[in-house]
Amino acid sequence: MRDRALAEARLWLGTPYRHQASCLGAGCDCLGLLRGVVRGLYGREPEEAPDYPPDWSAAGREDLMEAGRRWLMEIAIEAALPGDVLLFRWRDGVPARHVGLLSEGQRLIHAYERVGVIESPLVPAWRRRISNAFRFPGEASWQP
Repeated sequence: MRDRALAEARLWLGTPYRHQASCLGAGCDCLGLLRGVVRGLYGREPEEAPDYPPDWSAAGREDLMEAGRRWLMEIAIEAALPGDVLLFRWRDGVPARHVGLLSEGQRLIHAYERVGVIESPLVPAWRRRISNAFRFPGEASWQP
């Protein structure tokens, strides 16, 4: 599944950034990228994405982490491999508000505001912000 997830994510490279969108080639945000990968892997999303402001300002709510725990398999951050999902906190003490897929060579595929979907180095500043790691379950165990 990790190889398939990575291949799906790479299809989205170059897609422009659009808040709350999830349309290959037309626009997506970081969650929209993950939603698109999920649709590519399983044919549908497990639940409707909630409405959220551009700054994800729902104070204190760990929406991304909770959804990851509902639909993906949580793994140790150190165990993450290419094709796994990483969540990020912008700073200590705030909920995770960014998501991307780990790629080969310690790189990250993610949708970045004003840039779009890119594959960039997972530099130390990004690595320090990782809050959770998840793996896609096999198709047989996907139960939306």
